[in-house]
Order: sequence, then structure tokens, then C-alpha cells
Amino acid sequence: MKSINPFNGKMLGNFKEHSSKEVSRIIVAVDKDWQQWKKTPFAHRKELMLQAASVLREKKDDFAKTISLEMGKPIVESIAEVEKSAWVCEYYASKAEDILADEIISSDASKSYVSFHPIGVVLAVMPWNFPFWQVFRFAAPALMAGNAAVLKHASNVQACAENIEKVFRLAGFPENLFRNLIVKSNQVEEIIKNPLIKASTLTGSEFAGSEVAMTSGKEIKKTVLELGGADAFIVLKDANLEKAAKTAVQSRMLNNGQSCIAAKRFIIDKSIFDEFIRLINNYIDTLKIGNPLEKDVNVGPLARADLREELHAQVEKSIGQGAVLIRGGKFIKGEGFFYEPTIICNLKPGMTLYSEESFGPVFSVFPFENEEEAILIANDSEFGLGGSLWTEDLIKGEKLARQIESGGVFINGMTKSDPRLPFGGIKKSGYGRELSHYGIKEFVNIKTIWIA
Repeated sequence: MKSINPFNGKMLGNFKEHSSKEVSRIIVAVDKDWQQWKKTPFAHRKELMLQAASVLREKKDDFAKTISLEMGKPIVESIAEVEKSAWVCEYYASKAEDILADEIISSDASKSYVSFHPIGVVLAVMPWNFPFWQVFRFAAPALMAGNAAVLKHASNVQACAENIEKVFRLAGFPENLFRNLIVKSNQVEEIIKNPLIKASTLTGSEFAGSEVAMTSGKEIKKTVLELGGADAFIVLKDANLEKAAKTAVQSRMLNNGQSCIAAKRFIIDKSIFDEFIRLINNYIDTLKIGNPLEKDVNVGPLARADLREELHAQVEKSIGQGAVLIRGGKFIKGEGFFYEPTIICNLKPGMTLYSEESFGPVFSVFPFENEEEAILIANDSEFGLGGSLWTEDLIKGEKLARQIESGGVFINGMTKSDPRLPFGGIKKSGYGRELSHYGIKEFVNIKTIWIA
């Protein structure tokens, strides 16, 4: 398994894959440690999870460099990702015991309540675009709830995966409570079928999610899926245009445009459409594209050559179907997998970029005549992960936000994940929730205790 630097195409390292027998031995070892871990008090779990946060903060520069080298994220964003991973560890370290306390419920019993118990070893299938954050937002609540975990990380970020395993070791967790499996996607089905694996969570593509869900369904094992997104970014005519345009560029270009919750479909009131395009063009022009290890660089390369090819094919196909290119639409010459920030309009139902998720710096823009049309365009998607809505009329904003079909809507702000708030989608963006008190309860046995 190879790790390749997307900035220059050079190989960073090789990683020996685990055989099926090695995977089975690791899972047995993880389950053995879980048998003891599930009995540990919250105070002990809290101590270790806070230590994990300390390790992340102490080594954030080294970890961030690995992220940027392996998948091209600008170093400032990589540092922020490691810091956010520490935050989620601290959040669940302080909140888990209260969230999972027994819940007294009145019934016909003399006493009845709900208790929450760990279920065992959980498989996490994770993507490359936020190689630390995606893992820690699962692992922190799962381990604090008393579970154990095995990680199948994306092939191109195995150095990140090894570092994450190291964090838990350095923090003092049992040696095998969290283990990285160096395996390819075709081994996931076999892992899910292992009797010691009790549930799975996946963040990734719609196809990968459907495969995990199908196998898990046959095995009658729970899944949580966070899949793709085609988030709407609706701007009403009374919005603060400068702030909306600046945030639009920030949201679309974060992580070089490779984020599930990036704004992707910009739905703009017709009366301000031209001015909005002018503003986002101006903000795009201020971005520095280059070596992601340089602190003043805003945009790095796409993570892999094939991802750039796929994105370009979407743009070219849409233009061939009648869409209009406003800017960009080409590879950036030279080393690395760079792609020009691209704005495309005149998208109609049936066109590629009207319905498909674009994973890169492509702005799909749509004018609308009235608010009803804006909501219709926003909801005319197979995805439903997040979304933004911009207006100075907050009463109207809340009313419209309730009509948008997604797992979250941010009014006058950029869609983002936060340990305090539930995160997840509907439709083909997946099901289940991560983060908040909802996320930690996804992988526990919610047990009723009834006493006569």
C-alpha cells in the first residue's frame, strides 16, 4: 500500500498490508482488551482521553505535516484539524459520564430506567479528506462509552492511520483497544462478518456506504453512514453580500474543495446574481495556490491524480450538456494534482453537475426568482447533509431553514461540524448521527431495567 505526495507525485512510503489471518488475530486481541475496558470506570477513561488530547496538542505540528504531505491539505488547515481532534477528545472526556447516566422513566413499575452499555468492537471505515478528525470524532465517543475499535483507513493516508494508533498508545490506553488494520476495501466484507465485530461506521462515498450497509444488514449488525453531500448555499437578496461571498469561497475551497459539507450548489437571488459572481471571483483571486507546507498557501493539490481526472470529467461533461463555464475548468500546469477554481452556471436537471457531488474547487451556481424556487432547487438533490442560508431577516431564515431537506442548516454561517451538535445526513447522505449526545449513543445497548 503506497502513500504518494499529491504536491509532487513522489512516493512517501510503503505499508505492508495485513493478511486475513493477521486481521483475525488483531481483532481477537482487541476484543480481549475490550473485555476489561468495558468494566473500567468513567474516571479512568476520562483520564486517558484527556491524555490523548494532550498528545495531539503536543505533537500537532508533526501530525499536521503528515496530513499535508499525504493528502495535500494546506498546513494551517492541517494544524486546525489536529487541534479539533483534541477538542472532541476533551469534550467526550468531560461529558460522557453525564450523557450515559441512567435515565429514570416513570411507568407501571416501582422503578424503571434506561441504562447504556458498550456493545464491543466497532469497525470504522474512514476517508482521506480529514484523516485525523473523521477518526477521532468516532473514536472519542466510542471509547468513552466503553467500546473498542478497529480502523480501516483510506489507502493513501496510512502514515496518518499509524499516528492515530500511536496517539492512543502514548496516552496509556490498553495496547490493543484501538488498532489500525492495513487492508484494502475488498477485505472489509470479511471483517464485518467477523463475529467479534459488533457494528460499523463509515464516512465515505455512496457506493462504499451501500456495500457496508448491505453486508452489515445480512449480518444484522448496526451501521452509521456519513456519505456524500451536495450542500446548498442559498443567498437571499437582503443578505450581507460581502460576508456571504467571502464565506462561500471559504466553504467551497476549504481542504482544496474536498469536503462532504462544503458548499457546492450556490443558489442566488436573480437580482443579486451578477454582483455575487463578481464578489466570489474577487475573493478567489486573493487565494494563493501552491505547496501545502507553506503557511501562506490557501489551496493545495487534490489528493490523488484520479480524483482530479474525475472532477475534470464532470466539468467537461456538463459543458457538453449546455452548462456555461465562467472561470477555470482546467488543470494547473506543473507538478502536482492541482485544479483551477472553477465557476459554472446554466445547470439544468439531467446535467452531470446538477445532480452529482463534485469533490474539488467547483462552484455550481443557480439563479432563482423567488424563495419557493430556491427551496425547490435546494431540495432537488439525492443528498441531504448540510446547507447554508443567508438573509438579514432571521425569522424568515428560520422558516426557510425548516423546509430544507438536510441534516443541518446554518443561517448566516458556514456549515461545519461541532462536538456539541449532532452531525449527519438524510437521503443518500447516509443515516445515524455523530457527535453530541446523539453520537455517543449510536454504539451502546440502550437497555430497559424494570423493577416490580
